[in-house]
Amino acid sequence: MTATEKAQQLYKDVYTRWCHELSHEKNAVTAKSICEYICNEVLSDMGADRGYAFWQEVKQELENL
Repeated sequence: MTATEKAQQLYKDVYTRWCHELSHEKNAVTAKSICEYICNEVLSDMGADRGYAFWQEVKQELENL
């Protein structure tokens, strides 16, 4: 799975499970915030090993959604 695919999957999962506002815009902001938090948690636990670059890229791809 590429970083782009992972970012899209993470965003979709968060959006469909935890975003229940009537406004799509509000849901999109909430989903991105939650995804960013998840990426930061993964990165903080990971250190500088191989997966660190991948999750940095996932985080960058989330900003582009």
